[in-house]
Amino acid sequence: MSDRKLRILVAKPGLDGHDRGAKVVARALADAGYEVVYTGLHQTPEMIAAAAVQESVDAVGLSIMSGAHMTLFPAVIDALKGRGAGDVVVFGGGIVPKDDMPKLTEMGVAKVFTPGASTNEIVEWVETFLRPKVA
Repeated sequence: MSDRKLRILVAKPGLDGHDRGAKVVARALADAGYEVVYTGLHQTPEMIAAAAVQESVDAVGLSIMSGAHMTLFPAVIDALKGRGAGDVVVFGGGIVPKDDMPKLTEMGVAKVFTPGASTNEIVEWVETFLRPKVA
């Protein structure tokens, strides 16, 4: 496996102002040795895609607590594709009903962590799924 540090952008799309979880995940990923870029609150899909391209990230992690996951995940994926970054892995966390999970997977979302997921679970997923995919 590559010793290259993975670069992960953590973003809060839309008008949702609940960013504690995003900050906790960003810190846990940084503590685990990844390079993490946190974009802050109220990011548009276009702003997230632009930052992902500018920062040359391997993955984008979205925190969506507003219920707009069926709009925001595909909008970010489309914005990434529009910038030639369709290979960037998109994952996230938030309040997502189980019935929406298969639809999000079909749209290209690699993983959704629901409330109660531990930071260890997220780091383990990055190591077992993301690192082999981008290494």
